[in-house]
Amino acid sequence: MTPLRLIVGLGNPGSEYRATRHNAGAWFVERLAQDVGASLGVQAKFQAIAGSVRASDGGDRRFALPQTFVNRSGLAVSALARFYRIAPEEILIAHDELDLKPGVVKLKQGGGSAGHNGLKDIVAALGTPGFWRLRIGIGHPREGALSEQEVADYVLHRPRLEEQQAIDDAIVRARAIWRPKPSKPHRRRRPGPRTRTSRLHHRLLRRTGRIAPTTRDRSRNES
Repeated sequence: MTPLRLIVGLGNPGSEYRATRHNAGAWFVERLAQDVGASLGVQAKFQAIAGSVRASDGGDRRFALPQTFVNRSGLAVSALARFYRIAPEEILIAHDELDLKPGVVKLKQGGGSAGHNGLKDIVAALGTPGFWRLRIGIGHPREGALSEQEVADYVLHRPRLEEQQAIDDAIVRARAIWRPKPSKPHRRRRPGPRTRTSRLHHRLLRRTGRIAPTTRDRSRNES
């Protein structure tokens, strides 16, 4: 997988939409940015709330929350991609997914939009569907008590309590992939000559792919 340079969470702006199902992607990115220490702020030229952090590969990893409505998400994504010269395969779009039940989260690259207007707009703006998607399940109205409501109305409502808990659990699992792992305490040992030489030999072999001479081999060569 190509290192990701731009992670975008889809959702509608404004407090009235903040807790609705359609903002599941934004929930993920907000929490992930906090995990890695990225400070998000309004960047008007991109029509987004955005920020960055230094990634383990030495490059910058950017996080963004478009501040347009979901169906115009392509404006922010394409503006960021052009300005920072980010290729589609380096972009991850986190979004709500009707075809997955709450608690399910899946990662895939490319494919169709499955009726998601935000994905449709991003595909049109980038000219390709080749970006990555983090699909966060919110369920479909046919599967619950809201079966008589239109899908558009369904995604603009808050999840039920049990659904919210399942979605939050899925987001926690997804965040764990990128969250920095705590370093283990280092315990120093005083190995004997053979153990020290064996460790050095193994380290050089692993890094260079060539067999490094052991101390015993060097002694033979010098005698």
